[in-house]
Amino acid sequence: MMDSMAKPEPTSFRASSQPPSGEVQTVTAEQDALDDRETSSPAQVAAAAVVDGLPPDQQVERLRTTGERLGASTVLAPPRSITPPSPRVIAIANQKGGVGKTTTAVNLGAALAELGHRVLIIDLDPQGNATTGLGVNARNLESSVYDVILHDVAIEDCIEPTNLRNLFVVPATIDLAGAEIELVPVLSRETRLKRALDNVLSDFEYLLIDCPPSLGLLTINALAAASEVLVPIQCEYYALEGLGQLLNNIERVRANLNPILSVSTIVMTMFDARTRLAEQVVEEVRAHFGGRVCRTVVPRSVRLSEAPSFGQPIIVFDPSSRGATAYRELAREVNGGAA
Repeated sequence: MMDSMAKPEPTSFRASSQPPSGEVQTVTAEQDALDDRETSSPAQVAAAAVVDGLPPDQQVERLRTTGERLGASTVLAPPRSITPPSPRVIAIANQKGGVGKTTTAVNLGAALAELGHRVLIIDLDPQGNATTGLGVNARNLESSVYDVILHDVAIEDCIEPTNLRNLFVVPATIDLAGAEIELVPVLSRETRLKRALDNVLSDFEYLLIDCPPSLGLLTINALAAASEVLVPIQCEYYALEGLGQLLNNIERVRANLNPILSVSTIVMTMFDARTRLAEQVVEEVRAHFGGRVCRTVVPRSVRLSEAPSFGQPIIVFDPSSRGATAYRELAREVNGGAA
């Protein structure tokens, strides 16, 4: 295993108050204004009012219709009332790119580790962003998740430590980009990851699989290995577009490979309180997916975007930021409310 990377220069911390337990973690307009480099300009916010040529009322109606159809899916787990048994293997999946899958995998894993749980993050995305975001240099690795899936290397030989206690990662390298094609002729190609993870299940309480933004063989391997699916949904008009195909694939995996698989958790990400549309998206998703939607809403934050370039989770990079507060609250929800 490689040595931990040196920490960057300390950053200045901004105070951020934590909401009372049970309340929705959102961003007020006043809080948003405190971040002097927030993502959307006034012109972009105004432009967001009309998407795809549809006025706001038609956008909401189309979103509502899509939500009603998806909310009836048979792969949705009952609303969370009790904490599932440990260890929990959670695939973080959404075929739409840029919705916060890797950000959620890294920062949720870090927040769970901060609570004292042993957490393993499996980077199954050929881009390897979860690997670099946790401070692991892919060029210095002798083996990676590619070797685990294609060459039967023991997964315990690929586990790398991070700068955070209790948090470990199975890294990805660019070699994984060709795995989709190389897996085609392989025997039992859909369950390669599952068999590998069976050897380390007793060593961890949470195993988070960061899936690529596609529904290919790598994602199928993740779904076959997991017991739950966590779906990050961006707080924008296209939030539910393509989610139907993901639910259909989960249903196929459950019917043929993994009968216990279900969508247990939905996380709203990239929330911008300055747009009414973001609030409407959250309302519609909650209306149709009920208790599966976490109370915590992850805000848009430039600090969340900066943290990976330092190879650190947000709770290390800027512990008092709104993003760090949100992921700590999300970890408590995923953990059943218990620290």
